[in-house]
Amino acid sequence: MRTNNYETEIGYLSINHVGEELCGDNVSIISPDDSTKVVVLADGLGSGVKANILSTLTAELLSTMIANNIPIEDCVHSVLETLPVCKVRGVAYSTFTIVKVKDNAMMDIYNYDNPTPFMIREGKIHQIYYDKLLIEGKTIYHASMPVRLSDTVVLMSDGVKYAGVGETLNFGWDLPEIQSFMEALYQPSYSAKSMATVLIDHCNQLYNLRPGDDTTAVIVRIREREQVNLLIGPATNKIDDEKMLSLFFSKAGKHIVSGGTTSSIAAKYLHQ
Repeated sequence: MRTNNYETEIGYLSINHVGEELCGDNVSIISPDDSTKVVVLADGLGSGVKANILSTLTAELLSTMIANNIPIEDCVHSVLETLPVCKVRGVAYSTFTIVKVKDNAMMDIYNYDNPTPFMIREGKIHQIYYDKLLIEGKTIYHASMPVRLSDTVVLMSDGVKYAGVGETLNFGWDLPEIQSFMEALYQPSYSAKSMATVLIDHCNQLYNLRPGDDTTAVIVRIREREQVNLLIGPATNKIDDEKMLSLFFSKAGKHIVSGGTTSSIAAKYLHQ
């Protein structure tokens, strides 16, 4: 049964390879219905325009197909058939990580050649058990598991893992070090976007602000739903302003008032 008072929150941030205008990583998020969310992080071969094309095609194809319940075998086959072949390297290549959350309660992860996704549960690293799938000659790691409130899953391109190579670190930082960093960072009140931003900012510092690779972090987090009320204009008839504002401010949750005229009316009503 769907957990109606929960929400699957997804936040991400990318930085480009130094000197490149386009990012070689791409993130696609699809909600095919109210009970399902799909996110795909794809990392195209190399950097710049070619990498951007590869990752965009991969992310869009996989997210659309997974959202429509196409088997992973068919998804991988379609990606391999669709990607343009690099004339220099002679291969069509993009790594990917797929996360599908159903009913805010069940999660499926498919990972191909990206750093292994990991979970933080109750502030500590929680082990995810992966099975190996061999599809079209590619080894894909798959996990299926129940998730609960505040579970936080971290996805990343290899730009995160190799941050600092040749700059502040000899060999980058390995997965246990990234896990320890995120474990120390974790706060239940932090948004998914905030956690992704802090991780990417730290990677940028390790790169001495000269990223040697496209670098992306995606955070998938189960949180409680929050009610927000938004007021975007005054009543059609001025005489209804008092009644409208009384109804608006009586509702539970946060209140956002947008617009100069509307703000003035709200300020008068609140005497603030």
